[in-house]
Amino acid sequence: MEELSFKVVLFSFFTFSLLFILKLIIQKHANPKSKNRLPPSPPGLPILGHLHLLKEPVHRTLHGLMERYGDVLLLKFGVRKILVTSNPSAVEECFTRNDIIFANRPHTLAGKHLNYNSTTMGLASYGDHWRNLRRLTTVEMFSSTRMAMLSDVRHDEVRLLLKGLFHESNERWTKIEMRSKFRELSFNIVIRMIAGKRYYGKDAVGEEAAEFRRIIKEVVELHGTANLGDYLPIFQWVDFQGVEKRMIRLMGKMDRFCQNLIDEIRGMRKELTRKERKMMTLIDVMLSLQEKEPESYTDQTLKGVIMTLLGAGTETASTTLEWAMSLLVNNLDTLKKAQIEIEANVEQDRLITEHDLPNLNYLQAIVNETLRLFPPTPLLVPHESSSDCNVLGYHVPRGTMLLVNLWSIHRDPKLWEEPTKFIPERFGNRGDQREEKDDNFKFLPFGAGRRACPGANLGRRVIELGLGALIQCFEWKRDGEEEIDMNEGTGLSMPKLEPLEVLCKPRESMIHPLSKMMET
Repeated sequence: MEELSFKVVLFSFFTFSLLFILKLIIQKHANPKSKNRLPPSPPGLPILGHLHLLKEPVHRTLHGLMERYGDVLLLKFGVRKILVTSNPSAVEECFTRNDIIFANRPHTLAGKHLNYNSTTMGLASYGDHWRNLRRLTTVEMFSSTRMAMLSDVRHDEVRLLLKGLFHESNERWTKIEMRSKFRELSFNIVIRMIAGKRYYGKDAVGEEAAEFRRIIKEVVELHGTANLGDYLPIFQWVDFQGVEKRMIRLMGKMDRFCQNLIDEIRGMRKELTRKERKMMTLIDVMLSLQEKEPESYTDQTLKGVIMTLLGAGTETASTTLEWAMSLLVNNLDTLKKAQIEIEANVEQDRLITEHDLPNLNYLQAIVNETLRLFPPTPLLVPHESSSDCNVLGYHVPRGTMLLVNLWSIHRDPKLWEEPTKFIPERFGNRGDQREEKDDNFKFLPFGAGRRACPGANLGRRVIELGLGALIQCFEWKRDGEEEIDMNEGTGLSMPKLEPLEVLCKPRESMIHPLSKMMET
């Protein structure tokens, strides 16, 4: 009898203890003030997590999930935890109070094989090495002094674009494919600033230039391709679809190309004095630093900087120009307003320059509205948390990848009136909105925090100067009654699905200055 009573007491104790523990667990997850309350998460599958839900374009897929489950989500892509958000308050917390925690980048196969084991500026972990690279590019590439020194390069390339269009149109309506024009403009500006030579256009001849264009095209494609091996390590063992082999082969080509650029300018520095050289390129500057600090500025470090600038500084500008021109051709009233503004602020018979841009508020508003509707990176480059942290009261574990869905933020009806419409006037007289914090993190075309794009100022100048010159010098219209197709393609910079083809002819008032320019 005593033995039975003891068993009853023991059973009751364990039952009570189990119920008590279950109650604590339920309270822990139900209590909104719990420090370990995780963000909501849709149902997932074993091993795969939520990978099966992803479809291209990824930013639209994530937008659909957030509409259903909330604007702060915790997903699992295989072995990786992913914090996805389109909530401006959450983004502000991530890039202010938690900015250092989210300053790291996740390790990926592309980082390993296409970025010198994640040591380039875009993918390096936060620390002394990254700070050194950031300082180098900020001071030597994107500073006000350097930008002013190299303004002739940007003006020269824009004029070459105008010359080509004037020659092709022959003063009558002519159908022009613009994507290749914009790529030529942006790539040549950056490569001339880096190495002082062109790789696109009539004077960019030879196998070296052709090989460069092939390499860049493949690099962009591989960076924009989702790789299952980053989320399911088993696919790295078997090299699913041969992605790793492609990356290794391509990196060999890119490495040799960048090394040849460095060696060429290193040789020129030995043969010619600085006064004999036409311009001081970024490679010149880096080689000077290498002579003073060889351990900090190795050839691999220099090549990583070159690759980062070519990859990040060219595709985004050319893609934004294509979107902007597409929007203007679909909205001819807006195009006319921009032409009137330029006529009022730029003397007749003179081509627009960068000095005119601060006075062209409506042009800047057009660029901002384009960046709002079609941000260069619809999902900001991923960040990764270096320690546990708290975002909007949710617990975010260490090692969680952060994806900010800019596309959703920029089209949120709670933040923008008629968010899907192209309305440059929404920016009012504040066309030049470089201070994203003034907009409460609802407009972030170049990111935010310490890992925001350091080349935003250069990108804006290229876009505004190129677009302004095209508006000033040419008339534009669609080839037919149908509107330009605005569907999105796949890739990091969200390109148009179909290349822009449009009719153009020189404006009557600009034929004389364009003809004069052809003589030079």
